Amino acid sequence: MIRLAKTRDLIQINRIYNQAVETRTSTADLEPVSIKDRIAWFDEHDENKYPVFVFEQDEKTVGWISVSPYRKGRRALDHVVEVSYYIEREFLRQGIGTKLMEYVLEHASEYQFSVVLCILLELNIGSIKLLEKFNFEKWGEFPDIVNLDGKICSHLIYGKKI
Repeated sequence: MIRLAKTRDLIQINRIYNQAVETRTSTADLEPVSIKDRIAWFDEHDENKYPVFVFEQDEKTVGWISVSPYRKGRRALDHVVEVSYYIEREFLRQGIGTKLMEYVLEHASEYQFSVVLCILLELNIGSIKLLEKFNFEKWGEFPDIVNLDGKICSHLIYGKKI
């Protein structure tokens, strides 16, 4: 089941994100995010414009996807959003990311965005494959700007017009 995230989901959302931090392939964060910071992040997501959705299985949140403004405050870019998604480690490769992305893309018109960006590490092969499955294209690359404890990689921008 996919539904709007609620405050009660933040501990699990944060736990899933911090698992991604540990992998050193899914985010440029090097330290776990505190629950205080996660609450502030969530408070910036107006569910009517920039929702956060969770995927529940057996009444447990096992994945989430967020829609965030791209270049917040620049009105000419109001129709452009950045989407991020993370899946509980033990539930990877079970189609949850596909279902979450499909859900967001199907509901794009309700939230009035027409361009979706995903900004990711070149090491995140699973996400690259997922984005290409949905016909996202590589629109940009910042070569070798990410330093993951001495491991250098590029930051990629994938985009899709809806």
